Amino acid sequence: MATVLNHDIAGLCRRINRFIVELHLSVSSGVHEVNEFDQARLQHYLAAARAYRDWVVGQPHLDLPETHPRPIEIGPDPDVSAVENESVRDVINLMELCRDELVNSQSARYPAGLIKFDDARAMSIIEKCQKFLDEYIAKVQPIDMPESSPSQPMSGPGATGI
Repeated sequence: MATVLNHDIAGLCRRINRFIVELHLSVSSGVHEVNEFDQARLQHYLAAARAYRDWVVGQPHLDLPETHPRPIEIGPDPDVSAVENESVRDVINLMELCRDELVNSQSARYPAGLIKFDDARAMSIIEKCQKFLDEYIAKVQPIDMPESSPSQPMSGPGATGI
């Protein structure tokens, strides 16, 4: 289970983990098309990640001498098995890279905020996801792969009520 000292990194990484779960369990994960609904959801996930980052970097620098360092558990990384859809898997891989870069960054040792280098690394990955959606997924989908499909079991249904 990942632990950081930065509450802003913890918040961003928890959100990224949630987006990973949503993609892994999406309808599109079991086929060779990222349908329009899952494309719209991915668009929203990327916008939400950018908006949260914008909020973080727009906040005042905090002086927390009495409460820092305070370990914050992010929770376990989502258990993501292989999926049929290579594009969904590629986006999940990128989101995992973004999360892991943040968890292991210099910023993760601060109480809050993002160092400009860590911010640039994370945002470049988010922007790469956006370009992949806009320049590949939206243009190439669907792909007919009758001879090699199915190659992976279905990822499973989403969570049910509590």
